[in-house]
This record gives sequence, structure tokens and C-alpha cells, in this order.
Amino acid sequence: DSLGCGDRRMKPLGPIPPGFQAIDGELAISGKPVSHWAEQAGRTPLFVYSQTRIKQRFADLRDAMPARLKVNYAIKANSFVPLLSFVSNLADGLDIASGGELEMVRATGFDLSCVSFAGPGKRDVELEAAITAGVTLNLESEAEAGRAIAIAERLGLTPSLAVRVNPDFELKGSGMKMGGGAKPFGIDAERVPALIRKILEAGANFRGLHIFTGSQALSAEAVIDMQAKVLDCADRLAREAGVPLPKLNMGGGFGIPYFPGDEPLDIYAVGQALEAQFAALPDTLGDAEIFIELGRYLVGEAGVYLTRIVDRKVSYGETYLVTDGGLHHQLAASGNFGTVVRRNYPVAIASRFDVQPEEEANVVGCLCTPLDRLADKAHLPRAEVGDLIAVFCAGAYGASASPSAFLGQGPAIEMLV
Repeated sequence: DSLGCGDRRMKPLGPIPPGFQAIDGELAISGKPVSHWAEQAGRTPLFVYSQTRIKQRFADLRDAMPARLKVNYAIKANSFVPLLSFVSNLADGLDIASGGELEMVRATGFDLSCVSFAGPGKRDVELEAAITAGVTLNLESEAEAGRAIAIAERLGLTPSLAVRVNPDFELKGSGMKMGGGAKPFGIDAERVPALIRKILEAGANFRGLHIFTGSQALSAEAVIDMQAKVLDCADRLAREAGVPLPKLNMGGGFGIPYFPGDEPLDIYAVGQALEAQFAALPDTLGDAEIFIELGRYLVGEAGVYLTRIVDRKVSYGETYLVTDGGLHHQLAASGNFGTVVRRNYPVAIASRFDVQPEEEANVVGCLCTPLDRLADKAHLPRAEVGDLIAVFCAGAYGASASPSAFLGQGPAIEMLV
């Protein structure tokens, strides 16, 4: 990533999700200009999440996928309480990864029997809370299975247990690989049948398999290949264990375009291929409930992060737009959350959304670290102090995955509109 003083090459911005328009020259969200939402919030920075965009994403997904396929929402993508309550009415199930997330879901009144709990390192207190609540545990190791069974016996309860599989393949082109080879996630495929038999022998409620191989894939071909392998793997393990599967969580992997050159995932191609695969399912999967587990794909493009310019300065010929936000709310946009080479997210001068670009500028945050960058050498309309800047694709892994306590800055306001 060339950031030397003499490097004057402009860097393209990521693609703004389709459908955003201007009202009186300003970016509009849910039919109101961004200045309206900033005024409603009382201060900046803020995250604004659009109910309309989330609802449309669910509708498009269900239209593209086989009717039999169910959709789980992985709440780690965004657990803002109003958004979680809204999404819980659209999803078939929720996936959690901690005892804290279990309490968030409990507060919404969602049916806890439709919740599954994955993640390595579950503590005994978390296992006990999940078993007591009737949540399905996606077991990450034989030792975790033993602890869960022992806790359930002590409580006099029948636990709902599924096995998270670490398969012998991965999702090609995945931004974050979660399966294939040595991993802290799941149980190596070859050891799964024996664990299934142990779960059944213990009298537990066996809830099937969870096979999650990776995330943030934009290639329909890669997703189709992965889903075919997941179905084959599930069939093979079920046959070896001698049981039909009651449920299969196929994982997700559906990505959204963040960076220059990214193209949206063709979900209709994925859905057609899955329809063909469902038409020829083996007996082991004939009666199984089959799910995909999505987070960012459902809510990522529905969120916009708004931050205000507090200073405009020039240093050695380069323009810096200094904002009151930054990586403490948008770690991923700064390039410090899982990317090797920093590329620009979709960013716009929200106060001048219909104005043509005329200058090269760097958008930075308020933190005293050179890592705090929201856009490098971007081609933007001229912006002044007081203007709002929008960072798009902020509905997932923004507020929920950024160090808001850093330097005492505190969290941004969040709004579901």
C-alpha cells in the first residue's frame, strides 16, 4: 500500500450500494436527508440502518433460494437491539456466539428453541445457560461435548446438541476461511461420526450438523461448489454415523461488494444450483431442515456511518478531511479488520451527494494514530468543515466489531429508521 509523501496516485472508492439517492443535494436514507438523521441523533458520528433495505434483502434472498431453504441471522454482524428485534421477525432462526448474545436474543422474546450457539471456548456458565434455555449447542470439540452432557445430567435436562464440522475443504475466494485444514473451529470431519454416536448414546437431542467454511465470497461459482461439497460431506458423515440428519446448517459465505472492482454475488445462480441439488438429496438429508447462516449479507448494505468534518487541512500538498469519527467505529473501513492491503470502502460527501468530484482528499478520523483512515487519495467533491461524510456498507461489523472505547471516544449513536 503506497502511502509515501510523493505518491500522488488517486485510489478508487468502493461501489456505493444501488438505490441511494439525493434529496436537496444530500444523501437520503429512508426518504430523509442525512442532515435530518444527524439532527435527530443530536450529535455525530452515527450509524443509520434502513428497515426498508433489510426487508428487501430478505425478500430478494427468499425469491432466489429454494422454498425449502431456511435463513438464520448471525447476530454478531449487528446486534443493535432494535435491529435485532426487527430481523428476528424476518429470519427463521438466530445464531449466537456467546452468553452475552444469548441474553440479547432473550430480551427480544425470540423463540430460543430456534437459536443455535457456535464458537470455540464456551465456558461452563454459557453451556449451562444455553442448555437451560433450550438453545442448540453447536459443539466445537469432544471435550466441549463431554462438558455439555455432564452439565445437562446435573441439571436433569435433555440438551440439544449439534456438531460443528471442520471439513476437509474450504470456501474458495473467501475473505475469512473458517474450515479446511487445522482450525480452532469445529471437529475434524473424520472424528464426527464417533461423536454423533456418543451424543445419541448419552440420550441427548441430536440436532444435526453445522458446516461453516468461510465468509465474504462474491463468486457464485465458489459458493455453488462449496454448497455441493457441504451436502456431500453431511451425507457421508450421517451414513458413517448411521443416522439421518434432523438439521443441517450449511453456513453462509455470501459476501457484499466493499472494494473497487467488486461485483455483487449472483444469488439467483446460487439458488438455481441449490434447487437442483435439493431435487436429488440422499435419504440421510431427505427430512432435514436445511439452513444457511448469514450476517453481513442481510444487513451490511442497509447501514451508513455518518461522521462530520471538523477540520480541513493541507500537509505537503495533500488535503486531509478530519472527521469526528474513525476506526473506533469503523475498524473494517480503516483497513484494520482482516485485510492485508488497505483499499477504500464506498465513501461519499453526504452533504454534497449530487456534486461531481473535483479534488483528491484523504478522509481521516479523530484518533492520534496513522491507522485512523477512512479513505485514501479519494476523488471527491470539495468538502468543508461541517459537511457530513458517509461510509457505506456499515450495517455489519461496524459498531459490533470496532474498539469504541479506544482513547475514551465512546460509541457512535445507532438508529434504525
